[in-house]
Amino acid sequence: MNVEVTPLPGTGTRQDFAIRAGRRIGVIAHRDGKVDLVVTKQDDPDTGASIPLAPDEAATLAGLLGGPQLVVHLSEEHHDVNGITTHQLSVTAFANRVLGDTALRTRTGASIVAVLRSGAVHASPGPEFVFENGDLAVVVGTTAGLEAAAEILTHG
Repeated sequence: MNVEVTPLPGTGTRQDFAIRAGRRIGVIAHRDGKVDLVVTKQDDPDTGASIPLAPDEAATLAGLLGGPQLVVHLSEEHHDVNGITTHQLSVTAFANRVLGDTALRTRTGASIVAVLRSGAVHASPGPEFVFENGDLAVVVGTTAGLEAAAEILTHG
């Protein structure tokens, strides 16, 4: 995929690429930290929609876009392991706290194998990993373990 980076003097940068549907999709990263999601016509990058996103919204969208591929990959790897499932769970009860505070594996038997944050994957986070608001945990375990993990990560 060819991502074009266009400097926008006084504003920031635009990064976008052509999609098969005949449009361009990307982001405008403003110097002040704001981010806009942009969808334009392929032959006219100035015509289309621009949606301003708050930092937490941009992080959540990045996680949603990056997370499914990781979850599918992990699910395929666990396909032959009967009774093991992979889920992507929001971490709301442990923002600004370390993974070790959850005692997730001890309490549920489920394991956090990655954390998705702002489009980045933090693989195999250790007990000292600090969660941030908007993080999505990729958790592997039994159905019961994943249900318990979801309760812990969202309610404490």
